[in-house]
Amino acid sequence: MGQVSDRVSKFFAEYEQNISTAEPERVAAQYGDSFMFAGPQGVQVVKKEDFLKALPKREGFFKAVGLTASTIQSLAETRLDDSYMLVKVTWLMRFEKEEAQPIVAENSATYILQQQEDLMQIVFQLDHQDLMKRVQELGLLPT
Repeated sequence: MGQVSDRVSKFFAEYEQNISTAEPERVAAQYGDSFMFAGPQGVQVVKKEDFLKALPKREGFFKAVGLTASTIQSLAETRLDDSYMLVKVTWLMRFEKEEAQPIVAENSATYILQQQEDLMQIVFQLDHQDLMKRVQELGLLPT
């Protein structure tokens, strides 16, 4: 995987910022009208309007388990052709629960971005870990 372009770095800096806000529209704007989501449980096609509805629930879950920050540790980019690029991202997720030491967990995801003129969007996302299982392994699920 080659060097990361300024455009991809900027896209993911904005993505990192957007996932930390309580504004699902900003996150959803970085995805295609429909996209593929894959993980250890399989693959599914997601429509942006369905994704937009699910984001507040996802945010509520992560707040309940103590997620305070998701930051990018590293990016690796591979250009696939003039319109698509593959980007592997390593995330550091910081969890803080009352009376416990903060837990920082490393997770990774691979994204395929589509570039059209001035617009770049995620059209495929592969989470390499089952985040629900990972949260359970870390002992963060509420009892």
